[in-house]
Amino acid sequence: MEMLGMNMIEILFMVLMLFLFSLVILFACKPWRYLPLFRSSSSFKLGDLQRPLVSDSDHDERLNQGQTSEEGSREYDLEGACYKNEELLRSSSSLSEGRVNKQRLPSSSPNLNQGESVVLKIISETSDNALVGRTLKHPSDKVSLEEVETYDLLDNTSQNLQHDQRSWLCLEVISGPSTGLQLAVHSISTSKLPLNLGRVSPSGMILKDPEVSGKHAQITWNSNKFKWELVDIGSLNGTLLNSRSVSHPDIGSRKWGQPVGLASEDIITLGTTTKVYVLISSQNEFKTPVRIGVASDPMAQRLGGRKLSMEDFCYYKWPLPGANKFGLFCVCDGHMGAGAAQSAVKIIPEVLANLLSDSVKKEKVLSQRDASDILRDVLAQTEARLDDHLYEGCTATVLLVWKDSEENLFAQCANLGDSACVINLDGSYIQMTEDHRVSSLTERRRILEAGLFLKEGVTRIHGINLARMLGDKFLKEQDGRFSAEPYISEPLRIDQSSKDVFAVLASDGLWDVVSPRRAVQLVLQMREKEGWTEDSAEKIAKGLLDEASKKRTKDNTSIIYLDFDPSL
Repeated sequence: MEMLGMNMIEILFMVLMLFLFSLVILFACKPWRYLPLFRSSSSFKLGDLQRPLVSDSDHDERLNQGQTSEEGSREYDLEGACYKNEELLRSSSSLSEGRVNKQRLPSSSPNLNQGESVVLKIISETSDNALVGRTLKHPSDKVSLEEVETYDLLDNTSQNLQHDQRSWLCLEVISGPSTGLQLAVHSISTSKLPLNLGRVSPSGMILKDPEVSGKHAQITWNSNKFKWELVDIGSLNGTLLNSRSVSHPDIGSRKWGQPVGLASEDIITLGTTTKVYVLISSQNEFKTPVRIGVASDPMAQRLGGRKLSMEDFCYYKWPLPGANKFGLFCVCDGHMGAGAAQSAVKIIPEVLANLLSDSVKKEKVLSQRDASDILRDVLAQTEARLDDHLYEGCTATVLLVWKDSEENLFAQCANLGDSACVINLDGSYIQMTEDHRVSSLTERRRILEAGLFLKEGVTRIHGINLARMLGDKFLKEQDGRFSAEPYISEPLRIDQSSKDVFAVLASDGLWDVVSPRRAVQLVLQMREKEGWTEDSAEKIAKGLLDEASKKRTKDNTSIIYLDFDPSL
């Protein structure tokens, strides 16, 4: 029995040792870590947040490479769980096939007590997306690998599109018969490219210069080089880029030259007189709140075919150089010669730009929403600079358009003579000018109230049918009934919600045969028929000119048509 008892003890001891040995193996292998509940989770205590998420040896290695302990430190904002330098979170053991695992702290971590554990989800993301300063996200914000790869593809596509879409080519004619003509084209506007420069349609930029060939030069967007290129397409008088020829050596042979790259601020010369300024930008520099159409004709076939010289001159510009968010539109009709009108359209924009360069005066216009003082000064200074025009004079109709800080448009007009401006706004037309013919009631009243004599039925003074004008200095010195004091309209506000807003400025060649009301009706009819196209403003101006011709006007006719778009 004693021997049997000893055997039982030995067996129990061996079983116990086997059990203990099995437990040791079980804890060493941790088979439960392969269960779904524990597969992608790890835990650590809140106190561990105060220690780097890299090994001490890794940290020491970084210090040995020249980093200071200050560079190696991290600051944690537990509310947003942000870190300053994510690079220190990457250890060599966490990298696998070019990927990095990032540990993200839950947003509830600030409410934990010392010693409590936090479960962190390990979310794999591409190392390219590990940006310094990115916020550690809550586990519920995790992104799948498929989503990350999709976002990367979209980002890259977006960057490529932005790179391809970034370029606007803006051209402005700065010399020659078409001075002031502007055009802008986008690098992805396939319907407008390539852009032809020439004298006749279908050129994208039509230049009314006899030295310019019908099809003179061409500008294309090179999508491989991401640049604009100019090529002479066999012009007769050649093409220069910054004073250097880009034409085929055998000029006049109709052979194309070699494409050359364009840069911002280049000058293209077509023939000898037409110069085109190049501006390349990420946006349309000529984006304006108005579409402009201009048409003019000396109407030389009138008066029995007698030759009639052109004495009308126009100016139109948005924005006015040196005066951002201001635009100027002007019609001057000369008499006794073209000199005064030609000088006036050069002086008026210079004087206006100079006045608006004064920040106090400019701010006064914007704050008071009234440009009366500016317009009065413009015409007074222009009159003073026309001293050389003793026996020549001209009308002046000046329309100033500007935007305030709230992007609302304002329009205000000043005029001398019988050139006129009418604006249509929300179904009503507004006369922006006053008629200064000797026969008009307003002028007769002004003259008589000044104590000056004017016989009933008189329509001309010293052969001139106007009582107010620019120039004619000799007549003004001899007769006080002549004046250069302009009529100033009330400022007109054009809200972004305004509909059917357009303006017609014209010399008396139009108004002699077409009333303002009829002009507005014609425009509305043409707008409905034509719809909106890029050249609709030009077509409407031409349509009004054709109407004046049909009505057999006997004077030079010049028209500026403005189609307002308050949303721009």
